[in-house]
Amino acid sequence: MSNRRPSRRQCLQLGGAAVAVSLTGCLSQLSQDESGNETDSESASDGEPVADDPETRVYRETIDSVVLVRNDEGSGTGFMIDDSHVVTNAHVVGEASEAEIRFSEGQWTTGEVVGTDRHSDLAAIAVETVPESATPLSFIDGETEVGTDVIAIGNPFNFDGSVTAGIVSGVDRSIPSPTGFTIPDAIQTDAAVNPGNSGGPLMSLDGVVVAVINSGGGDNLGFGVSAPLARRVVPELIETGSYEHSYMGVSFTDVTPDVAEANGLDEPRGLLVDAVVEGGPSEGVLQPSEETTTVDDTEVPVGGDVMLSLGEDDLMTTEDLGNYLALQTRPSDTIAVTVLRDGSEQTVDLTLGTRPDELE
Repeated sequence: MSNRRPSRRQCLQLGGAAVAVSLTGCLSQLSQDESGNETDSESASDGEPVADDPETRVYRETIDSVVLVRNDEGSGTGFMIDDSHVVTNAHVVGEASEAEIRFSEGQWTTGEVVGTDRHSDLAAIAVETVPESATPLSFIDGETEVGTDVIAIGNPFNFDGSVTAGIVSGVDRSIPSPTGFTIPDAIQTDAAVNPGNSGGPLMSLDGVVVAVINSGGGDNLGFGVSAPLARRVVPELIETGSYEHSYMGVSFTDVTPDVAEANGLDEPRGLLVDAVVEGGPSEGVLQPSEETTTVDDTEVPVGGDVMLSLGEDDLMTTEDLGNYLALQTRPSDTIAVTVLRDGSEQTVDLTLGTRPDELE
């Protein structure tokens, strides 16, 4: 979010080009011919139109659907997801029940916050007055590949209508949520993401949303809530105002070579249960580690169940577990957990609960 109030409409930043602001104002989007006369950038010297590059094309097709979201706590970005709802981040709307919405051509309206989910950092805002040009954007149907070309559109530092270009740098990331839990299946990008971009779309060059921009983590490091997770959460925010996430009630650690050695395992695999929440879904079902030992000057847990798979999905990393719970289950589902217990594999049934509001 950005706490600065917008003043006037800034220059559009196209195709990753820098926005330059001086005492004389914004750079013109017209080019000059050899004689110094201004010419339309879409026309070549022979009078034939020049085809837009993919980034410019997607920007032009998308920008009318991207909005500024503002309330007393600051401002961010959002985008139309259907004819009357805007998607943004939960941390953009905060505790507000309403938000001011500004469309790309300058129209202002007020929207009602109809649903928030701090666990996924997503929110939905109902908007009554929508320009005809603000058509809904669609989430990608399926997964996003590393290396996919993308653009991030938003309002960084209140430079509205800005765009930066990059690629999908990583998938299946776990990023912090406002509740202290993590957001699984997140998308990482090297497209520049700054305060004010939060809640905006990360677009593929096919013109679909691959993620809802969530945060910037440093130079060339931005993150977004993945389209598969947003597709599950957003419709329920619009319909019911909230979303419930599956919860196991355990903490665990990766089985590294040191942990495998300490526990007499042939190879490092799975996740070692090191604690079970009292009264949680896993109490009496999964056995936690209760002791530690030292391996190469490092204290590691010993004993307890090693989770090998959930359902038919093998568990190699903590991201595997988070993605499975978020994308394939709902609270009250009963799942089969294959564990390594006392040297032998066995399968136990675990009925999932609902994640609490905050990490305890």
